[in-house]
Amino acid sequence: MPLWLELLRTPMAAPETPTLRRMRRTWQILCLTLAAAVLFVGVLNRVAGRAGACMVAALLLGTLAYTALYLARKQRADRAFLDQLGRQA
Repeated sequence: MPLWLELLRTPMAAPETPTLRRMRRTWQILCLTLAAAVLFVGVLNRVAGRAGACMVAALLLGTLAYTALYLARKQRADRAFLDQLGRQA
């Protein structure tokens, strides 16, 4: 398996909870969907008209918001885990 694909499957610092795992996978799907939407924005514009570009913009804004939420929760989990390790040492 390529290294970049292995890194996508690996949590960062803290043990990954089911909620964080679901969030990470949702975030990855959002990113891939956004990339596909950008690649096919011309087709979307032909099919849906101006609404196609609006859908891509909405997907971009949603992905940005979800990224901020995921990163905040992941940082909080990592910080709590590392603080717990520090107290044990």
